[in-house]
Amino acid sequence: MNRHTARENAFKILFQLDMNDDQLEEIEDDTDSIQVDDYGSKLVQGVREKREELDETISTHLEKWTINRIASVEKTVLRISLYEIKYLDDVPTNVSINEAVELANRYGEEKSGKFVNGVLSKIIS
Repeated sequence: MNRHTARENAFKILFQLDMNDDQLEEIEDDTDSIQVDDYGSKLVQGVREKREELDETISTHLEKWTINRIASVEKTVLRISLYEIKYLDDVPTNVSINEAVELANRYGEEKSGKFVNGVLSKIIS
């Protein structure tokens, strides 16, 4: 499995967890059909462990928004990309941002990719 697919599958799992925080066991049963390799597992575990810190970083770079107002798709994509940028040295920042924009465009609304790109650009600058 390539990293693009692993990242997308990790997104699907993390999105479901974000939407149904109180039903972890049910989600784990539902996500058994989503295959994740070592890289995808690293993303899921890392984002879950660092979620508060990631959200705090995202929050400090938002203008006229709060983390609670961001749709779950964008929030999940931002968390994954920020985790890669901060904690995974073998992923170039521009690759992580490009992948995040692609995920946001695929699963979000019309302007999701631009929003994700803007927030991540502020974080890295």
